[in-house]
Amino acid sequence: MDLQKHAQQPDAAPRTAELRASDADRDRIADLLREALAEGRLTADEHAERVEGVLAAKTVGELDVFVQDLPVAHQRRAAHAAVPSRPTAGAIPVDPDDNVVAVFSAAVRKGRRRIGRRIHAYAVFGSVEIDLSEALFDHQQVVIKAFAVFGSVEVRVPENVSLRGMGGGVLGNFETDTLDAADPEAPVVYVDGWAVLGSVEARPRRGKIVADILDTVQRKVDRSVRRHLGH
Repeated sequence: MDLQKHAQQPDAAPRTAELRASDADRDRIADLLREALAEGRLTADEHAERVEGVLAAKTVGELDVFVQDLPVAHQRRAAHAAVPSRPTAGAIPVDPDDNVVAVFSAAVRKGRRRIGRRIHAYAVFGSVEIDLSEALFDHQQVVIKAFAVFGSVEVRVPENVSLRGMGGGVLGNFETDTLDAADPEAPVVYVDGWAVLGSVEARPRRGKIVADILDTVQRKVDRSVRRHLGH
């Protein structure tokens, strides 16, 4: 099979497939190919050909082509469907780890910092921005409880977590872009609450990933590449 040519016609959803691939994306696929080689699903020549294609791939869709005929691709799809629409009972505390309040003002939480399991956001004639695209996740499930009254709450998450919405609007707009992480162990961010004559929006920030989620994979890939190159 001419993988380089076939990679121009990925079967992934257009919105995801057209995203530019990061080094972490390439490393993740390379690690899956290494495991397939170890399991005897690929010959040494097939593995080398696919790794070469992975290094040259420019989009997520092109990368997915190199594992689409392997069981791991179907396992990832099943993992997506398995992400529950609500957090596990008892996993989230009642009291928030952080309160973000904007009353006739603006409040922002962003940057490289550790986040707790529960965040409350209140925007009353004001605006709140919660940007988790560079956050450090210590917990697998995180709930953001957002209340917007004549105001707005904007939530942004990295691309390699799952995102679910549980809230609603009363003469307002409560909108969450559902996001499924490729890694079944990746954090899940649940956005709950109400938009009353206001807006709550939760979306992934394209091109942003949480690097520490893939630290272990990165180390394994580095060791695999060194062994493959004979170093």
